[in-house]
Amino acid sequence: MTTPRYLTKSRFKLAVDCPTKLFYGDKRKEYRDTMAENAFLAMLAEGGHQVGALAKLRYPGGIEVEGLSHAEAEAQTQKYLRCENVVLFEPAIRVGDFFIRIDVLVKSGNQFELIEVKAKSYNSLSPNIEGKRGGINSKMLPYIQDAAFQTWVLRQAYPAAQITTSLMMPDKAQLAPVDGINQMFKINENSDVEVRIPHGMDTKALADTLLAKVCVDRYVEQILNQPLDLPGGPAIFGDAVASWAEAYLNDQRIVPVIGAQCGGCQFKAAPGDALKSGFHECWKMANGWGDQDFDGGTVLDLWNFHGKQKLIDQGVLKISQVTRDDIGEFDDESNVDGLNRKQRQWLQVSGIPDTYNCGGFYFDRALAAVEMSRWRFPLHFIDFETSTVALPFYKGMRPYEPLAFQFSHHIMEADGSVRHDGQFLCVEPGVFPNYRFAQALKDALDKDNGSVFMWSHHENTILAKIIEQLAEDTSRPDNAEALTSFIKRLIKGGDRAMVDLCTMAEKTFFHPDTKGGNSIKVVLPAILKVSDVLREKYSQPIYGSPDGISSCNFSSPDGFAWIEIAKDGASSDPYAKLKQLAIDMISSGSREDEGHDSIIAEGGAAATAYARLQFEELDDRSRERICSALLRYCELDTLAMVMVVQAWQGMQTS
Repeated sequence: MTTPRYLTKSRFKLAVDCPTKLFYGDKRKEYRDTMAENAFLAMLAEGGHQVGALAKLRYPGGIEVEGLSHAEAEAQTQKYLRCENVVLFEPAIRVGDFFIRIDVLVKSGNQFELIEVKAKSYNSLSPNIEGKRGGINSKMLPYIQDAAFQTWVLRQAYPAAQITTSLMMPDKAQLAPVDGINQMFKINENSDVEVRIPHGMDTKALADTLLAKVCVDRYVEQILNQPLDLPGGPAIFGDAVASWAEAYLNDQRIVPVIGAQCGGCQFKAAPGDALKSGFHECWKMANGWGDQDFDGGTVLDLWNFHGKQKLIDQGVLKISQVTRDDIGEFDDESNVDGLNRKQRQWLQVSGIPDTYNCGGFYFDRALAAVEMSRWRFPLHFIDFETSTVALPFYKGMRPYEPLAFQFSHHIMEADGSVRHDGQFLCVEPGVFPNYRFAQALKDALDKDNGSVFMWSHHENTILAKIIEQLAEDTSRPDNAEALTSFIKRLIKGGDRAMVDLCTMAEKTFFHPDTKGGNSIKVVLPAILKVSDVLREKYSQPIYGSPDGISSCNFSSPDGFAWIEIAKDGASSDPYAKLKQLAIDMISSGSREDEGHDSIIAEGGAAATAYARLQFEELDDRSRERICSALLRYCELDTLAMVMVVQAWQGMQTS
């Protein structure tokens, strides 16, 4: 039986972003779709499933529309809406080629309230729905557009009804009145949320407290009565959705209009991918390009450049076509503060001049030497893993307050010796980790006064937040004062303020493979290509060996080699190697487990792993596998920082 081809709210959101995406959206077996692959995990990481379940508790007596097929759900909905007063969860409304499932629909006679539940953070004391220059805030716009589309369809179905529209979102101005809210909403093996309410809990009051219901009628009317801002130009709302529904019904690809929005396209496959790349097909169609035209990169690859749309409008599509005037005015020579943004962009466009060249890359030895002269041994390298979920886990916390549940810690001594000195992981359901985390970090770093390193400002932000929590918590621990004093030394302005290696990389190091970026996961593979020190050292099985570099998670009598050197001289990426190790280690042979755990092995997804450990019903073996993967990934992040510093040290003497 053929599945009906309706324009749903998820497809509407695709089309608003780019109408051509409708053609790729349902072709997951043909086209790479990174967003669809991570949708469940993203919802899990932020607690979106739990928000939806809590919203339903605000309406005792509400009825779930459970029809699996479009027709069954629609028939159930029509039957229930014959009642004078009713509250429905996930009712199905169809009009012609449009089909929506509304999160919550409240019917009172001829009045309908459409409620769209979102895990988007909201602050009732500072709503921030409108932008500073008027209009709808860009961060809120997609959510209101989504609600507007549903309102438009509902109006077509019930033209005589009075319809109001609201968004329901976690309210950051509110405090959790109880502990363990996350344990009330557990995800089972079918990815369904099971609600487990403690005896005597007033769930309606809990939902009323934590979820703000915000009427957005005024903004919905703006969306419906003003042209939609789309790639290719504005369009009247009704005309746009009608054309999208027709194109989707007939499986027709809407002619692509390329622009800066293409930089975020999820239908983009890497070279050699078995799946097709919608991004590349669009650019080929729009520009008459072949595969070779992508060689060297497009203007979309320009790092931190805000004029991409202007260049595309002018017909400047390839990096090789960008001129110095396009970048803007800047000095040729590096300054005392290192490379600035425009200099990095021009290096990306023009290549590295002979005066800068150190063998295919740029490194400011003088500035690096100045920075390194300020470092105090032993050097401490730390990396945090944190989680911010929509529903607070603990009493007195606000929605989206950060939880610091893990860190890794490497040490480098003045003689160059390195060891993985320790780590911390607290993922037990119902246990607030932040103060334990801070104490463990204090125990690790308070033994000396050596310099402490982070990559980017995340660690600084988290520690500053823990200071706030210690100050506001009415049941703060006895060691709150000592923890606060310790943290204040480490954060910005402290006498032991952490050194940001990401900023140092931005100012002193450039390699074409990074495309201007400075994340540790792009800097490390690039620096491995040009550092003989690293290639020689880490291609040997010294890591985790008794006579090599000690490790908390990779100990082996034979040691472990992080880098493999191919016959052509190419070096492997340690993150790619660890990914495969993690998959091999945590895969249980179950196809379902492998699907989730392999994503956790991707690194940077620690928050998802933490959410799984909090929300899901997992057996002890699964928990052990996930924890082991977390520990290994975090250890590699701090080792990667060590490697980069070792490479820079080697460049000083080469």
